[in-house]
Amino acid sequence: MNTKNLVALSLLMGIGAVLHAVIPGIGNGMKPDMMLTMMFLGIMLFPDKKNVLLVGIVTGLLSALTTSFPAGQLPNIIDKLVTAFVFYLLFLAFKKFSHTLVGAGALTAVGTIVSGSVFLGSAQFIAGLPGSMTFGALFVGVVLPAVALNTITISVVYPVVRSVIKRTGFSPVQAAVQEQK
Repeated sequence: MNTKNLVALSLLMGIGAVLHAVIPGIGNGMKPDMMLTMMFLGIMLFPDKKNVLLVGIVTGLLSALTTSFPAGQLPNIIDKLVTAFVFYLLFLAFKKFSHTLVGAGALTAVGTIVSGSVFLGSAQFIAGLPGSMTFGALFVGVVLPAVALNTITISVVYPVVRSVIKRTGFSPVQAAVQEQK
């Protein structure tokens, strides 16, 4: 793995961890997961299986450490690993559109829905949902607002990151190709 890529991914994960920690829990401790936005951005910038695995594991662990959902540690780890690879496969399947602002927003929306569904499903299976909350109520009350929030966030952050990459001359994809040679 390229050191520059690891540093960039670490910065994204650090930003995501701070965002995840400061957003208050709603819906019995479930919170909109802004860390997903940084995970998705990392996958879009560094689309390699090793990087996806690393980002999925790290994001899952950081989310588990900062969760406010009762018994949400293991569901966070499961959710992030599954979501990282589903997002990566969608990114590859729609590669032609993935690098556009609309494509990035659409992938983020779908990825957030996948993440929320996997999280709620695994939490319900492992420990049950807190209080009298149902899957549907938490999905509508927390996951759908998170979809909107993450899509808006990626729509603002993605063009900025692409601009910075162009100005600095750093190309994550080229760096990964050079590393493989």
